[in-house]
This record gives sequence, structure tokens and C-alpha cells, in this order.
Amino acid sequence: MRIARLLGTVLGTTLLTTTAVLTAPAQAAPSAPPSTSLGRGSLDEAALQESLDAAHEAGLYGVFSAVRDGRERWTGASGLADVATGRPVTPGMRQRVGSISKTFTAVAVLQQVERGRIRLDAPVADYLPDLIPGERGREITVRMLLNHTSGIGDHVIPAFPSLLQNSPASLDEERFRSIPPEELVRLGLAAPATGRPGEVPGTYSNTNYVIAGLLLEKVTGQDADAYVTRHVIDRAGLRHTYLPRTPYLKGPHPRMYEALYGLIDPPRDYSVYDMSWIRSAGAVVSTMDDVNRFYRALLGGKLVGEAALGEMMRTVRVGGMEYGLGIYTVELRGCGRFWGHNGAVFGAGTFALTSQDGKRQVAFAQNLMKYQSLDENGRPLPHPIDDALSRHVVRALCPDTGTAAPATRDARGALSELLPGIDHSQLTSSLKFDQVSP
Repeated sequence: MRIARLLGTVLGTTLLTTTAVLTAPAQAAPSAPPSTSLGRGSLDEAALQESLDAAHEAGLYGVFSAVRDGRERWTGASGLADVATGRPVTPGMRQRVGSISKTFTAVAVLQQVERGRIRLDAPVADYLPDLIPGERGREITVRMLLNHTSGIGDHVIPAFPSLLQNSPASLDEERFRSIPPEELVRLGLAAPATGRPGEVPGTYSNTNYVIAGLLLEKVTGQDADAYVTRHVIDRAGLRHTYLPRTPYLKGPHPRMYEALYGLIDPPRDYSVYDMSWIRSAGAVVSTMDDVNRFYRALLGGKLVGEAALGEMMRTVRVGGMEYGLGIYTVELRGCGRFWGHNGAVFGAGTFALTSQDGKRQVAFAQNLMKYQSLDENGRPLPHPIDDALSRHVVRALCPDTGTAAPATRDARGALSELLPGIDHSQLTSSLKFDQVSP
């Protein structure tokens, strides 16, 4: 069948996706044993592990997770960190967390708002007068960058031009290229505008957060990565989180496999990559325990004050999300409201949600991306991996509901709207998969 448009994200559409055209690895790894909880409670450890195993059995190479319910904690993993060697994933591995980085960047900007160095509703041109030319720079405010209502297009497709020819060649050619942030901004500004500044619904654009990183450097006089490390990562007490200075990851981590909806077959490892193509929008490396610790610290008022946190939690509609300033919210029926983000880079997807009181949390990572088949409109079709990961989220966040069908369906519906870090609308309209068949 003919696929007229690329489904939706080069860097990872819905986080609960990978690639249906792929089969499970021939060499299966044993499940990592779950950690011992701090006490008997509501977490069903067997069910949590079963849902990870189900995702692996459905074709996901590897997945690992950290869950909290009050003082009760659980970590687990299933599948492979390295398909070639059979090395298993383990719960404490590091992962490129993609657009979860946006929450880190937004926190850093809000800290400067608290210090009076940045005003959320001031034009970007007040701080970076030469970056966004003309009236556009006077119309776009700092808030519009952080909540994706600036109307600025995304730089990712122009940065990897072969994707427009249905080829992954750019992904390999640019693996070790260092791209200046100003060049990324130029590409985003040259892309078609997605709307008028401030227009709602907004459109997700990574370029917004590259600009936010430049803004942070301008007002602090520091490298953005250095500032985030000292004032966000260290302040939150994260011991295994960092912004990489080289294409190589430090510490134990899985290989990260990208299939690009069948264009890369077999899937290729992109765990070694220069992350200058995404910078402040998606370069953080972390563990799932650290991701949970970060969101718990943020929502607990340890990184910004009450007023700044309130600004972060003022949401507008952005694509399928209720998006604040670097953080979004999702309501799970009969379970409550949760806050977090997801992220995707080539080969790696990460997802995190936390209740507003910080008591219930889940963060999980996967190392195979865009595993799905596509429908006639170039959209990803549902896959058993999606259902398994949705059940995992329900078990983690809604223990009283369990895996009851209505709750799982509701979670799947709510979670399926969330983007994992890269907006897919521009790819949907620009990439053509005429030669891809299910």
C-alpha cells in the first residue's frame, strides 16, 4: 500500500512507539530481577515486571523502569542492551533522555526569572536583539519559547536533509558534526512559520529551546550546560545525570537502535552521537531513578519557588498536549493528574510522569525507536508494545485500578497523544514514504 506522508517523527513520535516492522531479537535475555521495595504496599512488583517483559516479548529490544509510590520503590528491566552480544539491560543504566531536557532548561530560565534577570513576557529581542530579525523578534516572548507558541518552525528536518529523500544518510554523515546553536536557530527561522506568535494551539519546536539555551547564556554569562549542571542537576541531587561533552556516553548504558519506520533495516545503533544538533532541547543523559528524583524535586519546590512553579504549570494546548513551560500534564481517569515529559533521540525513548504531590512516579526508557508499521496516511499503527507500556504506566501510577480494561484504554488514549520530544507534524507533511509497505 502507498504511504503518502511520513508518519510523524524522525526523532520519535509517541513515546510508546518503536517499530512493528521489526521482530523480537533472536537472542532473548533474562529479565533483570526487580529490586526490593522498602516495604509491603500497593506496588504490584510482579505485574510491573510482567508489563516490561510483555513489551520485550512484543519486539522491544530493551526497556528499564523506576517506579515510586510514597516510600515504596521498585526498579526493573527486561531485554537486551546489546543485540549482538546479548548483554541485558539493567535498571540503573544511563539513557539519552531527549526532550525531558526541556524541563531542565525551563527550570534554569525560571531561576533567572526569579532573580529578575529575565521577564517571561518580555520580547526575546530585549535579550538577543540580533538573533530573530525584524518585528518577529519583538513579537516573540520568552514565555512563547517555553510553551511552544512562538510559531517558529523546527530545525531538525533541515539539519538532516536526506530525510526529505526518504534516506537516513544524514543521520550517519552528521554523527560527529558539531553544529553551532546559531545555525540551528537559522534553520528553524528559515522553516515555514507554524503560526503567529502567541497563537494557540501552539506547535512543538525544538528550536524554541535552542534559543532558550542562548538566552540563558546571555543573561548568566555562562555556558548553558555548565549553568544547568550547577544550578539544576547538582541542586536536585542527581548523581548520574550530565550533559555530554563528547559523542560518547559515560557509565553503563544500552546501545540505542533506530529503525526509522523500516528505512533502517536492521535497526542501527546511534548511542554514539554528537548532540549539538539538539543542545538545550534534548541533550541530557540520566538514569530513571534520577529522572524521578528531578521531577520530585521540581514539584516539591526545591528548584524554583511557588510562583515560578505556578508559571511552569500554566498550560496551553500544543498539539495533543496540555503544555506548560517545559512540562506537560495528563489526566488519567480515576487516578489523577500527573506532570512530566517524554523524550526521543535517534534510538532512545524515555517517558516520565509524577503526581503533583510527588508521591507516585514512573520513568522508563527504551532502546529501540520507531518499530511501527504505517497506515495509508503515514501514521503509526497500534502495536502490542504500546499496550504493554501503557499497562506498565497504569500499574505504576494507578495501583488501585490495576490493569482493568477501561483504565488501560483510558491511559492508552491519554498517553498516545503525547509526543516524545520531537514534533511530528512537520515530518508528516514533508517526508514521503511512497516505497514503504506494511
